[in-house]
Amino acid sequence: MLDRAIRVVALTFIAAAALTTAATAQKKYDPGASDSEIRIGNIMPYSGPASAYGTIGKAQAAYFKKINDEGGINGRKINFISYDDAFSPPKAVEQARKLVESDEVLLIFQSLGTQSNSAIQKYMNARKVPQLFVATGATKWGDPQNFPWTMGWQPNYQSEGRIYAAYILKNFPNGKIAALWQNDDAGKDQMKGLRDGLGDRAGMIVADKSYEIGDPTIDSQIVALKDSGADILTTWAAPKGAAQAIRKVAELGWKPVYFIGNVSTSVATVLKPAGIENARGIISTAYIKDPTDPVWKDDLGIKTWLTFMDKYFPDGDKTNNNNVYGYATAQTMVQVLKQCGDDLTRENVMKQAASLKGFTSDVLLPGIRINTGPNDYFPIEQMQLMKFNGTSWELFGEIITGEVGH
Repeated sequence: MLDRAIRVVALTFIAAAALTTAATAQKKYDPGASDSEIRIGNIMPYSGPASAYGTIGKAQAAYFKKINDEGGINGRKINFISYDDAFSPPKAVEQARKLVESDEVLLIFQSLGTQSNSAIQKYMNARKVPQLFVATGATKWGDPQNFPWTMGWQPNYQSEGRIYAAYILKNFPNGKIAALWQNDDAGKDQMKGLRDGLGDRAGMIVADKSYEIGDPTIDSQIVALKDSGADILTTWAAPKGAAQAIRKVAELGWKPVYFIGNVSTSVATVLKPAGIENARGIISTAYIKDPTDPVWKDDLGIKTWLTFMDKYFPDGDKTNNNNVYGYATAQTMVQVLKQCGDDLTRENVMKQAASLKGFTSDVLLPGIRINTGPNDYFPIEQMQLMKFNGTSWELFGEIITGEVGH
């Protein structure tokens, strides 16, 4: 009888120990994660030549506050630590080191700019800290073999260039193309996509000019491109440069078929400064809903976003699609953290980021889905063409998938 009692007590202890071990095994943390919080780092150009993008970080901070007010993610609150790099690569390196070594964040999310991300990419991968959903469409962010800790989010620039090329070949097969591009990996990627998409018709590009993001003006480049005799213009520029180009083209009385990169389609930060009337007829691409487009006035997703803006980011501009972008990226980040469950290791964060299947956001265009895999670090690869009608952007044509191989 005593033996049996001892056996029962022993079995109880073994069972309890097993449960404790199981519970402990279920929770795994790296620096930046605990039972109560998840620390996320971010680097944005709140000042400097690309400060128009700074509102993205503010929209993300607002969305994470909303998530925290709703109880957090699996009971953990997000501590979002966002620093300014003024769009300066050396400053980005300084801020990345501070986030990883001093703030001990779990990951860096949505650091903005091709040059800034290029400057921190090797450091992040050497430290094995996720550089997740970077805010730039350079193709180099989809290279899991060489940089397994870096992943993009938005459609890559080469895909966008190919989409414009296909449209030009179909509708303006005898056109002469002039191109303005930012002298960095982003601009080079976009030009490569355009040339590759034109294939043996790449000779249609009769002139191209580069510019530096810090240049005070791009007037001389636009004048030279007009003088080339081109009747099609593509500009790959950050918001300030894009606005200057639109204004200068109008001043010169030049009327080319005009394409601008989708990173500079904001009515608030590009088209209004350029002069709305000067932007009529411009073509670009989209993958997120534009809150200024009347087609979405009764859309549930945009209504949800507007409610969010009213409550959590009342100072934010509701005509600025950068605030839609910030919301969509934050929703994607939250989905990854939900999938992580109680395994909040950096390795599992990357594993879950590479395991998104058919995920969408309130504000992605209908039919666009986020899909990733261990060898597919390009979350969004679909876009739709759109044209500015003088008031808002109007979508046209089908959803197009970029053709850049992985």
